[in-house]
Amino acid sequence: MRFINFWPPFLFAGIHVISFDPDMRHAEVGLRLTWWNRNRARTQFGGNIYSMTDPFYPLMLMAHLGPSYAIWDESARIEFITPGRTALRAKFHLSLEKIQEIRAATAGDGKYLAQFRVEIVDANNNLVANVDKVIYVRPKRAASLTQ
Repeated sequence: MRFINFWPPFLFAGIHVISFDPDMRHAEVGLRLTWWNRNRARTQFGGNIYSMTDPFYPLMLMAHLGPSYAIWDESARIEFITPGRTALRAKFHLSLEKIQEIRAATAGDGKYLAQFRVEIVDANNNLVANVDKVIYVRPKRAASLTQ
């Protein structure tokens, strides 16, 4: 999964995968603070802070639910707590219970809006931002009938 480090939106923003477990249920992502990705206040650019959280839950769900599910971002909300003055990191965890919950909720061809919170912390482990993500999940058979 480290190939994502070379995806231009990550590469040029200073975003990098620190770890991505082979089971695709745990990941840690970092955001460096450099002269080319900071804002005018010399802190982390808010767009990069959100970008570091963008693809991971959909990718993790795709790995566990397989190609027979339509999975995409439904919505996201970011709450900035304090300026990011150092490198940042975010951890992602997809529990087996959440995967089972999604399978059960979509068993009758229904859609499910999976909710996740990602905490962004700085080098001193201080909370910088919270990102609340809602991921749309539906079996593809049902998704194609409704579109």
